[in-house]
Amino acid sequence: MRGKVAGVILFLVLGVLRAPISTDAQQPGKVYRVGLILTTSPLSEMAGPNPVHPLVRAFLHTLGSLGYVEGQNVVFERRSAEGKFERFAEIVAELVRLKTDVIVTVSTPLAQAAKQVTTTVPIVMATSVSPVEAGLVASLARPGGNITGFTTNTGPEIEGKRLELLKDALPKISRVAYLRMKTDWEGPPGESVKAAAKALNVTLIQAEHTPNVYAGAFAVIARQRPDALFVANSAPQYAHRRVIVEFAVKNRLAGTYAWRELVEAGGLMSYGVSLSDL
Repeated sequence: MRGKVAGVILFLVLGVLRAPISTDAQQPGKVYRVGLILTTSPLSEMAGPNPVHPLVRAFLHTLGSLGYVEGQNVVFERRSAEGKFERFAEIVAELVRLKTDVIVTVSTPLAQAAKQVTTTVPIVMATSVSPVEAGLVASLARPGGNITGFTTNTGPEIEGKRLELLKDALPKISRVAYLRMKTDWEGPPGESVKAAAKALNVTLIQAEHTPNVYAGAFAVIARQRPDALFVANSAPQYAHRRVIVEFAVKNRLAGTYAWRELVEAGGLMSYGVSLSDL
């Protein structure tokens, strides 16, 4: 399944290039330039033919299986904002100047920044949330413009469902630390978590962090000693998954996460779409 779905994203990438590999004989020496931008993970995790970052690794490997090999017929322009979201537009502008054939984004705010910078370079969203509501595409069936791709949006209710499943697994819990950014709390997912907590008679302990700084949030959790940990669904949580899980394990906190990669790193449970499959 993972290769199949990853292949669909690559089909979109190659489709916007308008040059499938079967026509390479008609374009001798053609080398495609693909921009790939992450929001938070270190750039070092994107390096090499076998990147540490699981999403980048799946992307490159599947492209390779389709005949696109870096250094031969494709060049990957790897970039990461490394948690400095204000750099999104700057990074996209750089890739446009480099005349990339297509830019791959991994979040809705990143795609929005890309749309502001260029309306001509094709943009493929590897993941996004509510792209129609965010003004990225006209509709899911007919995106229009220069943007296409995938949405991982299953509705904000999934966040409340995650808390419900945590309570089902650990029925005695009553105080749960909510590790999140300000935007998580103020948006629809946060409202879903609040409603679920009220219905389940669970008290949420607020542990707010910024994209790269978790020390204050961890200190709050350690001081408050909650029964369990609820980690919000946002890009920094994925990028810092090892740090988060190591903290949870060290403090003997059962946690629920949005992605299975955090369970693979040692977390208790996850519920949501598989980013690696996408």
